[in-house]
Amino acid sequence: MKAILALEDGSVFHGAGFGASAEACGEVCFNTSMTGYQEILTDPSYKGQIVTMTYPLIGNYGVNNQDVESWRAHASGFVIRELSPVISNWRADFTLAQYLEKYGIPGIQGIDTRALTKKLRVAGAMKGFISTKEISDAEAVDRAKRWQGLVGVDYVKEVTHKDAFLWDEKDQDSSRFNLIQGTAVADARNVRDPLPTADIPIVAYDFGMKYNILRSLRQQGFKVQVVPATTPAAEALKYKPAGVFLSNGPGDPSALGYAVQAAKDLVQSGIPIFGICLGHQILGQAFGGKTFKLKFGHRGANQPVKDLETGKVEITSQNHGFAVDPKSLPSEVSVNRINLNDQTVEGMRHKTKPIYCVQYHPEASPGPHDSTPLFKEFRDLIEKA
Repeated sequence: MKAILALEDGSVFHGAGFGASAEACGEVCFNTSMTGYQEILTDPSYKGQIVTMTYPLIGNYGVNNQDVESWRAHASGFVIRELSPVISNWRADFTLAQYLEKYGIPGIQGIDTRALTKKLRVAGAMKGFISTKEISDAEAVDRAKRWQGLVGVDYVKEVTHKDAFLWDEKDQDSSRFNLIQGTAVADARNVRDPLPTADIPIVAYDFGMKYNILRSLRQQGFKVQVVPATTPAAEALKYKPAGVFLSNGPGDPSALGYAVQAAKDLVQSGIPIFGICLGHQILGQAFGGKTFKLKFGHRGANQPVKDLETGKVEITSQNHGFAVDPKSLPSEVSVNRINLNDQTVEGMRHKTKPIYCVQYHPEASPGPHDSTPLFKEFRDLIEKA
């Protein structure tokens, strides 16, 4: 199966297709993680994006049914240097190609991903078109140019759960795995650490939330009521939560007026709030700040973030193409974390209210795990409040 990737600047890459016989438009971006392609594909934040993996060999451990980050795969397309011809992992249920085919996602391999990544680093993320069907170079480039793009588009309504629900009511999906060494276990996939009692009720806004965020919140003893992205603050507060969590999600944060209004109302209520990624950007706007589009975004598991309050540096997992403009923030909001690569805002804290947020992913799955304590900080904040 032949495949093509075309960019809006006229660049065309030819390779071998895998996954679905399909075609799609999207913003072409790159991710520097060495592992975690399953989590990337199922992260709702990648809605509307064609993801390029910079690590050269992908697919060697397959895909399993347990490590998904949402209810389906969301990426528009997948670009790699080489697809592993075999999979070798005792937890694997599918090959990567089978998984992409299941969700109708086209993949391309055999192209120079280093050249593509360098182009995106220099020129910035671009609109693109990927196809594993027969199409001319000129038509592919035209399709890329005609795509609407991400700016000003609301993708959150396409990925949020439509109905409210209580996360992991039976405590079956949130425990940490515990691989017992040297012991024969009949069902080794489901050996888990015990969970603490769920004694603190919170509401979690689903803007495109990764399931490992929900797992991490439950591991801290939170009873998590998930609500759709469009839920007004008054409706969320009817659940009588002790705190509110604002999740990650896809697309342009400036297109989410309904979410910003809900966050403004929640800020005024005085309830403790914790935001991650898109939730961080929504809070930034609720504080009165503005967001802007990054040249090529931060995507990968090796982003250095400095905590300005402690001086410590965390290696973090990130996935975002927009950021908060620090100059637009009011004086009552403190920027307490920055990215050491480009000095963009990575964390904020309100000076008088129990509210904080980060631009990166402390629930990183797979790692790094430097930022995991941020979930305990949320519990401590609520208990203090």
